Amino acid sequence: MPKRLASTATLALEDGAGETQPRRAAVLLPLPLAGAYDYLVPEGLEVEPGSVVTVPLGQRELFGVVWDLLPDDGRAASDGGGGKVLPLERLRPVIGTCPVPPLTAVARRFLAWVSDYTLAAPGAVLRMALSSPSALEPPRPVTLYRRAERPLPSELRLTPARRRVLEEMAESPARPLAEIAAAAAVGTSVVKGLEKAGVVEAVSVLREARFAAPDPERSGPALSDSQSAAAAALRQTIAADAFSVTLLDGVTGSGKTEVYFEALAAALATGRQALVLLPEIALSAQWLERFEARFGVAPALWHSDLTSAQRRATWRAVAYGNAPVVVGARSALFLPFPDLGLIVVDEEHESAFKQEDGVPYHARDMAVVRAQLGGIPAILASATPSLETLNNVKAGRYAELSLPERHGGARLPEISLVDLRSDKPPRLETPGGGQAWLSTALRAAIAETLDAGEQVLLFLNRRGYAPLTLCRACGHRLQCPNCTAWLVEHRLAGRLQCHHCGFSGRLPRNCPECGSEGSLVACGPGVERLAEETRVLFPEARSGLMTSDTLTGPDAAADMVRAVQQHEIDLLIGTQIVAKGHHFPQLTLVGVVDADLGLFGGDLRAAERTYQLLHQVAGRAGRAERPGRVLLQTSEPEHPVMQALAGGGRDAFLAAESEARREAGLPPFGRLAAVILSSPDPGQVDAVAAALARSAPRQPGLTVLGPAPAPLAVLRGRHRRRFLVKASRGFRLQAALLPWIQAIKPPSNLRLQVDIDPYSFL
Repeated sequence: MPKRLASTATLALEDGAGETQPRRAAVLLPLPLAGAYDYLVPEGLEVEPGSVVTVPLGQRELFGVVWDLLPDDGRAASDGGGGKVLPLERLRPVIGTCPVPPLTAVARRFLAWVSDYTLAAPGAVLRMALSSPSALEPPRPVTLYRRAERPLPSELRLTPARRRVLEEMAESPARPLAEIAAAAAVGTSVVKGLEKAGVVEAVSVLREARFAAPDPERSGPALSDSQSAAAAALRQTIAADAFSVTLLDGVTGSGKTEVYFEALAAALATGRQALVLLPEIALSAQWLERFEARFGVAPALWHSDLTSAQRRATWRAVAYGNAPVVVGARSALFLPFPDLGLIVVDEEHESAFKQEDGVPYHARDMAVVRAQLGGIPAILASATPSLETLNNVKAGRYAELSLPERHGGARLPEISLVDLRSDKPPRLETPGGGQAWLSTALRAAIAETLDAGEQVLLFLNRRGYAPLTLCRACGHRLQCPNCTAWLVEHRLAGRLQCHHCGFSGRLPRNCPECGSEGSLVACGPGVERLAEETRVLFPEARSGLMTSDTLTGPDAAADMVRAVQQHEIDLLIGTQIVAKGHHFPQLTLVGVVDADLGLFGGDLRAAERTYQLLHQVAGRAGRAERPGRVLLQTSEPEHPVMQALAGGGRDAFLAAESEARREAGLPPFGRLAAVILSSPDPGQVDAVAAALARSAPRQPGLTVLGPAPAPLAVLRGRHRRRFLVKASRGFRLQAALLPWIQAIKPPSNLRLQVDIDPYSFL
């Protein structure tokens, strides 16, 4: 039976004769189980809390982590789950230990904390920490070559190539074949020939991956007075060697990265590791270039586009302390750092830090928890901080450092509103007069900017060609067969796609409902349709698309960034990924095609998110010596978000938004949780939802809303029902939810997911 997790561990007991008694180990497996299982530790096998071990489970052998070592009476914290304690003779033995360092006590406390907070199974959280199973296996031996300790044979003919190899290998440790050949400017066959002659010998060694150590003493760019003051304050937090959270609040282009680089340098100087979380690690080519320029080497990377071999090498390097700085997406938070000294969360406001599937968690919030458990500083950086973070600053829980001006004398761009009610986009002057989406004012601004030899960014946060395809004859709309979502036309790929489940199919010639031929039409603009319009209006401009569909990985993203930097592109069209920290010195005009997109739809953070996104996009303009300007096309120019953007009233807008949330008891002044049920059978999910509704907790300070069909009522072929639980700020939400959901024993094909602090309401 699984046992509840314990956050502390007991050591093995010894009897009076000094002999070690048989030990019972509580081993947590990376499976969605309720807790740890007890195993027998065989005599002579050395394990400790945190050891990664191999154990049997049924007919399988699995990796797991020793969570606790228990005395034989079973009266340990891990026996609190109410399961039967088996005698030692009935326990299955641990098979062996894995050749990796044990998870630290801080790492185990963090995993237990995440499990308790999210109400996720402990094993499901552990699986995120053991995310590279191959890294737990013994390292593969590598063959290295060195100079043999014997005199040169008299019959050996020393050619110039052979002499270079021997000179290169003299006084040198064993090295890889290709490295020696490259250093001596010879082919590998020359080295192999010397091996055959007995002058060079091959040795097989186990070698752990190691990332080059960044140089904290290497000088960086000159800092402004405000940057220097902020950097000094951050260095003090490192010197204090204690938990703290600091918000680095700086306008776009103010040089926040260079400031927290100084904190990284201070942490590295102490010999400890550092972690930087970025919302889109695959799109951070410029950030990585700046890091290498500052510290002389590249950092270790952790994101979903790494190969299996790269993940294995990086995971082991982190575990052995051979990766001084790790830069990664949210999952990097669960890497096995043995001595983490600093965490930086860049663009802390980004919703990309919230994981929706699997174990739902927010990496920014969990980063603060990880820092607190480890007694280390955390830095949150943003030009548009979240209300949650600003509320913590106001309450005195976080410190704040401000960078109110752009670096190097650059000025913030001028932002203007284009009222689409009076400046309707004129139709294109093409056969048939095609639909257009750019207003007269924006067209004129683009032409003026291109004529001046400067670059333009057009922003539309909508992928593909058109968000909807319908039949002009009968009105039928093409919908995903697996989700309650419209299919998006991607004309470049010649496909209709669902952005929720990944379904893809060709655009039919006839309407599937009425059979009419040629009646299917695209409705609304996507970035591909916008690119089509710009090619008609500005045929001489070199254009490029920057979306998650067109940038298929880090290399493609880096190539696009370089093309814009080198002015190989005049007119860049992109979705939200263009808003994330890119620095394009010659880009002076940003046009937002549909500024209202995202303002409505029932999301409590809709206004805040729209402001953040548009502010960040606007910040791409005028980041160097040339002044920038931004045009926002909107049908709601009087909306508070539009007024705040145009008038530069960020603080006033956020204060008003904060007060509205406070009055409604919504985060950060209240608490929310979503309970989502899903099943392929709509009757089944309705029955379980009704049973949950009848047993819903009724306590002061707690409100349970639902069940109701989720906005995406069908997702990936599963019917979804949702409860929304609302509570006051100090309410112990998890304590009320846990017994409620545990009382229901759902069928095996029904899923129940709890999302504490939901960010998506789909």
